[in-house]
Amino acid sequence: MDDIIVRAYREEDLPAMAAIWNEVVEEGLAFPQEDCLSPEEARAFFAAQSRSAVAERSGDGAILGLYILHPNNVGRCGHICNASYAVSSRSRGLHIGEKLVRDCIAAAPASGFRVLQFNAVVASNLRARRLYEKLGFTQLGVIPGGFRSKDGHYEDICPYFIKV
Repeated sequence: MDDIIVRAYREEDLPAMAAIWNEVVEEGLAFPQEDCLSPEEARAFFAAQSRSAVAERSGDGAILGLYILHPNNVGRCGHICNASYAVSSRSRGLHIGEKLVRDCIAAAPASGFRVLQFNAVVASNLRARRLYEKLGFTQLGVIPGGFRSKDGHYEDICPYFIKV
């Protein structure tokens, strides 16, 4: 894990970022999105975020994961942000997600955010839920049947938040 750095994305990272993002979308187990990003859509999507960052292996420059950070609301609630994390399936279990979440928490205040809120953590995503709780997030409750999985069944979602 020491050879992994988290940094702001660069243009040359976009193909790897899109591949990782699309892998999670296609799995249909965690992201609400159903459509994959084309190269042009990926360029616009990642550029539109308050922060898009990647986890890079310093030895060979491989992109292993990413996150996006953006407002969760507007106006009087504009200080609340939201984030999404994606780790390549071949890199899962290496604590890359933890590095991404920690960087996101540290980076959020620079964009004027005071709270990081996750709206739709799928209840069966136990790895993510354990990580968020380990890092100090508080679960806000449960929304029964709030997520429709790729196979059509509905699962509960668990919103989380942490002050940043």
